[in-house]
Amino acid sequence: MAVTIEDLYRNYGILADAKDNLSTHKDAYQVILDGVKGGPKEKRLAAQFIPKFFSSFPELADAAINAQLDLCEDEDVSIRRQAIKELPRFATGENILRVADILTQLLQTDDTAEFNQVNAALISIFKIDARGTLGGLFSQVLQGEDIVRERAIKFLSTKLKTLPEDVMTKEVDEYVFAETKKVLEDVTGEEFVLLMRVVSGLRALQTVHGRQQLVELVVEQAFLEQALNPADPDTVDRLMQCTRQALPLFSKNVHSTRFVTYFCEHVLPNLSILTSPVAEVDIQLEVLKLLAEMSPFCGDMDKLEANVNMLFTKLLEFMPLPPEEVENGENSTSEEPKLQFSYVECLLYSFHQLGKKLPDFLLDKVDAERIKDFKIRLQYFARGLQVYIRQLRVALQGKTGDALKTDENKIKVVALKITNNINVLIKDLFHNPPSYKSTVTLSWKPVQKAEAVAAKRPSAEEMGSGGSTKKQISPLPRRDARQIYNPPSGKYSATIGNFNYERGGFRGGRGRGFGARGNRSRGRIY
Repeated sequence: MAVTIEDLYRNYGILADAKDNLSTHKDAYQVILDGVKGGPKEKRLAAQFIPKFFSSFPELADAAINAQLDLCEDEDVSIRRQAIKELPRFATGENILRVADILTQLLQTDDTAEFNQVNAALISIFKIDARGTLGGLFSQVLQGEDIVRERAIKFLSTKLKTLPEDVMTKEVDEYVFAETKKVLEDVTGEEFVLLMRVVSGLRALQTVHGRQQLVELVVEQAFLEQALNPADPDTVDRLMQCTRQALPLFSKNVHSTRFVTYFCEHVLPNLSILTSPVAEVDIQLEVLKLLAEMSPFCGDMDKLEANVNMLFTKLLEFMPLPPEEVENGENSTSEEPKLQFSYVECLLYSFHQLGKKLPDFLLDKVDAERIKDFKIRLQYFARGLQVYIRQLRVALQGKTGDALKTDENKIKVVALKITNNINVLIKDLFHNPPSYKSTVTLSWKPVQKAEAVAAKRPSAEEMGSGGSTKKQISPLPRRDARQIYNPPSGKYSATIGNFNYERGGFRGGRGRGFGARGNRSRGRIY
């Protein structure tokens, strides 16, 4: 005979009045458990009554949890929400792992209110036993269905950082790091980014040693011990993703040497044939930006001269020779070579950074003919640079506020930052001997406050001072400037700013991405 509302209230009364003799009323608790087989009203009451007396009947613990779980899977969403709301009350002792596992599976719901209820329940049991809750979450990440795995990882990436220190203790942080390393043995690109967000936010890893551990984690994923296959977009994308995750970790104490070395030895030689999985992305420019951002944090290199030479060689490729002149002093062709400023900024900056480690490179390591060729290219580029800088300053003169926020002027502002940066770096190389003392802020990076204050003119930050406050000196006497010089078209476009790779890479979902680790049973190939 089905349990009625009256049966539930009567047996609830028996248990509520029993006080210290609760365990002797096992039959009354069984009636409440049977309430899950009733109608909607009986189920709602059972969802509230079952957890209230749960701890008093350990011999019925499994039956009670299963009954509550049945309610969590009911067709009526209001019953499910009520049952989920009460689930944390079962999270005691060794049951915590099971409750966390159940709640993690319930993250797959498409009902917003129910999803929020599951999130709230997980947070509440974190405060009871963080380690046990994480055990349930990581169990589903490693073994659950795709949708559960995906949402569990997103939960970890967004919620862990909000928990207080008394919940996320050092021991808990270490557990998260250890479990994440297991998950990283088989991940997609998107999962890798989210999991790095999880471990990067752990308080226990905010030390120099902690950041070094994180770099090691990324190095393992980047496969830096293997040669690069430039024709494989997934391999290229893996390297880009890993480098982007490692970048914020680098500092004067945590070096980028292995990444910079790999870029010099494997990426730069294949720069022109790199294949991107995102068609609209200029993969060469993105690679050069990453190299430039890493280069200040490079430590001692085993093959420094070879790597500096590779940078020098690649820089020459993007610095054209001036067009030949016929007898009357005019160009033999009507077209000036294009000056690709964005590429040159990155390469020149990287060369400038590594050149500090080998200051005699241009003096003793390069033959005279090559140095002569370099100076010709440098002078030609510098002349074009000056023309373009003047044009940009005239175009932006007097423009402030909203006028600088139009798409066209935004591009011009960035272009001016790029050209000013190149100008500063070229001047260093014109010194005899070459100097590596000037500092600039890469055009796509925010200008540091100290640099903005030091600039002589209020508009220096907007106009791209490049962080230098030195007097502007033309790299060549004016009489040497070409009177027939046509302003270069340069390589500027709306994509000149920083590209966020997290939104672009690994577009193929779980079926492509991080390597050939085909040991998952859910269709992943890595």
